[in-house]
Amino acid sequence: MGLQSVERRLERLVGGTVGRVLRGGVRPVEIGHRIVREMGDGRSVGVRGQTVVPNHFRVTLSAQDAERFAEIRESLISELCDMSRDHARDEGWTFMGPVRVELASDHALRGGTLKVDSRMREASSGTGVLNLPTGDQLTLGEDLVTLGRLPECTVSFDDPNVSREHATIRPDGNGFILHDNGSTNQTLVNGRPVVSHRLADGDRIELGSVLIEFRSA
Repeated sequence: MGLQSVERRLERLVGGTVGRVLRGGVRPVEIGHRIVREMGDGRSVGVRGQTVVPNHFRVTLSAQDAERFAEIRESLISELCDMSRDHARDEGWTFMGPVRVELASDHALRGGTLKVDSRMREASSGTGVLNLPTGDQLTLGEDLVTLGRLPECTVSFDDPNVSREHATIRPDGNGFILHDNGSTNQTLVNGRPVVSHRLADGDRIELGSVLIEFRSA
């Protein structure tokens, strides 16, 4: 992803009402640029010869800017994580573990300034696990996971009550988000239908008559 694409992606966060809230001070594109720069500056060579880049970013803002971002904090973090993954994929870079972005504030910083600290952090012993009806386990990581009846899905179920592409699970920097893809019979979590849901340890996911358990690492 080129820097112009980064800008377009993050500028979507500052349209309409949110844009009026965020006039002045640090803008999302500035944070995106700094993270991209940190990734490039922090490149290293892995044991297999692959280019490895930082995957954990701590963004420190002034107290004023942190307050201005409060309303879109989760959306901003999600976009920054997605941007980092896309940029690394385009450049052929890899990560040692899941991408994480933290937003912090420092009263000593002047408005309109920011600091970005980056590091390489290995994944813990599994960042998330799906316990499947077959007894198998699927470890979740940086890749999008698709659940459905199609053979092309990451996990495919031979169940007429499961839609062709029933649901997806994607990482967002702070865990995993389950999305229902407009399925015929809905996606349930702990017995309640959901459209989008942040998975928590012990959540029971129902797709038709299929039951899956999510466990966090």
